[in-house]
Amino acid sequence: MYLGLDLGTSGLRGILVDEGGVVVGDAEAAVATQMPHPGWSEQNPSDWIAACDQVVAALKAAHGAAFAQLRGIGLSGHMHGATVLDADGAVLRPCIMWNDTRSAVEAAALDAMPEMRAISGNIVFPGFTAPKLEWLRLNEPGVYARIAKVLLPKDYLRFWLTGDYVGDMSDSAGTSWLDTGGRRWSQTALDLSHMQLDQMPDLVEGSSAGGQLRSDLQREWGLNGHIVVAGGGGDNAAAACGVGSVNEGEGFLSLGTSGVLLVAKDRYAPAPETAVHCFCHAVPERWIQMGVILSATNSLNWLSRTVGQPAAALAQAVPDRLEGPADVTFLPYLSGERTPHNDADIRGALLGVDISTDQADLTMAVMDGVAFAMRDCLEALRETGTEAGTLLAVGGGARSRPWLERLATVLKVPLALPGGGELGAAVGAARLAICAATGANAQDVMTASEIVETISPRADLFAAYDDRYEQFRGYYRALSSVAKNR
Repeated sequence: MYLGLDLGTSGLRGILVDEGGVVVGDAEAAVATQMPHPGWSEQNPSDWIAACDQVVAALKAAHGAAFAQLRGIGLSGHMHGATVLDADGAVLRPCIMWNDTRSAVEAAALDAMPEMRAISGNIVFPGFTAPKLEWLRLNEPGVYARIAKVLLPKDYLRFWLTGDYVGDMSDSAGTSWLDTGGRRWSQTALDLSHMQLDQMPDLVEGSSAGGQLRSDLQREWGLNGHIVVAGGGGDNAAAACGVGSVNEGEGFLSLGTSGVLLVAKDRYAPAPETAVHCFCHAVPERWIQMGVILSATNSLNWLSRTVGQPAAALAQAVPDRLEGPADVTFLPYLSGERTPHNDADIRGALLGVDISTDQADLTMAVMDGVAFAMRDCLEALRETGTEAGTLLAVGGGARSRPWLERLATVLKVPLALPGGGELGAAVGAARLAICAATGANAQDVMTASEIVETISPRADLFAAYDDRYEQFRGYYRALSSVAKNR
């Protein structure tokens, strides 16, 4: 048996699979996020450990005999978080999260150094790890002076599981410190951002061993033998492993807290001028290109909190049949935006609201706005020479057929629903554990998921959505100039 642990923004999911990759059981535990100031987003790493304890306890209770046969653990997690430890391995402050934009000034300063883009293959976005450490250096010097190690969120979970400081290539590519083409830490990038190589974890490929489960945890969990903890991957690379997107041109659209349009590459193909992310894949000799928006289902969650209705209820109230764009336009820039704008200052907006606007109108506007932002990502990917055919649709938002029909129509791309797509990153983590524990070839393990349905674009609505997309782009330009002059 193999355990995949996926540390998401809102919680940790664990799935137990057998050696053939068949899911035996799954469990979840919530994790809270603190937002003490506008633009800030933090989590307490001790909450990740508590969530892991809950998930393991639930899996043991429901599937005790299977869990006792555990031979490998794989890890997936939200990227870019700055988890800083002292020389004794103690956490010095809450983790600064991927959607935290406090370090926009520091990011711009690092990004202005030509070497940073050349080395990392990416813009230094405010959400990446390197500018967060620069912010700490300038704003929390007492904490900064005590930093012995910087770990990404899933790698702190690994530290607790194994006692080892280890990271993988895919997750580490989102720090701005990795030579993404060479798949190693860059001394130059570290020097430019006032960091040291000994503050970084060791690096392994995601499908290789990244430690062994601590003996005391083995006893506590009722396990015996050598239990490998795989290198694992950043959440999107792991999700790609989970649905079988590892070869050139294979890709997916993920509707999670953030929105991602990912395509696998068999070569390193950076294009930072487009704000497309170019990271290492979680398997050797593969890379990924991604367009990323910061608020996908998080936009619907915002509306849910605002109107006091569950997000699922809002989605269910939307008409099943797509009739065209909503009368209201929503810009989903609740935490700024990445692709294609790299704009930490922009904020969301609802435009065209009138006295007759109701909850269903607002929900449809949110769905349309996210779809238009994903179209921005697709256009940015096309600028790099990457075309997308049929895309897999994964993530929690993929449960909403009306949302998927909007996305397919706005993107003019069919969306295929894989079986178990909502488990993608956790399945990918478990698959990486199988490779690390057995030595199996990643190509043999990362097979494509069975497609249960394909949603086709509505060609009769292309013109209407094209017109509204151009209006959406115009609204961004207008609001961007206002935000910069605030």
